[in-house]
Amino acid sequence: MIAVKWEQKDGISIATLDGRIDGSNADETQSMLESGIDSEDRALILDFEKVSYISSAGLRVGLIMAQKFSNPGKQFAICTLSGQVSSVVKLCGFDRVIPIYESQAAAINAFENS
Repeated sequence: MIAVKWEQKDGISIATLDGRIDGSNADETQSMLESGIDSEDRALILDFEKVSYISSAGLRVGLIMAQKFSNPGKQFAICTLSGQVSSVVKLCGFDRVIPIYESQAAAINAFENS
């Protein structure tokens, strides 16, 4: 089961996810994220602070969301990874493809300074 809490800060959508993201709920997670974004959003941050587990299906959801924010003028990041989730992300090489920050504030700051 996954829950998503949305927040808006100056055109940046922040989705704080809570739970596990795996094959049993990846499609639902993707739908929840897609329904929360707007074409006017200039950036999306996925906050994984409360994500206890992520599988390859969950990583795929992250890639799909990153692609939606890959056009010029759009930005995407993931932040606040727990130890286990961080290990999976690094093992799969996602940290070389998707910007990852230690906190929401660090991600927002990076967006504002780019």
